[in-house]
Amino acid sequence: MKQHTMTDSPYGPLTLVAEDGVLCGLYMTDQRHRPQHETFGTRDDTPFAETEEQLKAYFAGELEEFTVELRLTGTPFQRAVWEELRRIPYGETRTYGRLADTLGTPAASRAVGLANGRNPIGIIVPCHRVIGANGGLTGYGGGLERKQRLLDFERGAALF
Repeated sequence: MKQHTMTDSPYGPLTLVAEDGVLCGLYMTDQRHRPQHETFGTRDDTPFAETEEQLKAYFAGELEEFTVELRLTGTPFQRAVWEELRRIPYGETRTYGRLADTLGTPAASRAVGLANGRNPIGIIVPCHRVIGANGGLTGYGGGLERKQRLLDFERGAALF
């Protein structure tokens, strides 16, 4: 059974989605690849207390690594990419190519990018920490401005 809630953030409202009490989605307003609202289940704030507490601490600069339980649903390759994203340290970045190398698929940087773009749990699974080979910002489901703001925030360049 799915439930959802809305929470505020410095990056706009976030929609949190849980399945059987486990976080399976975190979506920004106007996010690319955002599922239809009807798929989020009923509105119920109950399963999200820990997630909201950790997000609040993250946005306050007090938390660098999330520990909430996640349910990442996707192909085996997508799940491998998303798990690798969780290994990128706070305040650091990786290129798509480096992630592909780490996964043992050096020719798959484009596939890594596609999986990155389908990440269902933004911010907590930090797809914003992935950059292009030249060090520049490339696609981000929440928009490049949000990506830059998240990276700046984690690097200490912008405080909220």
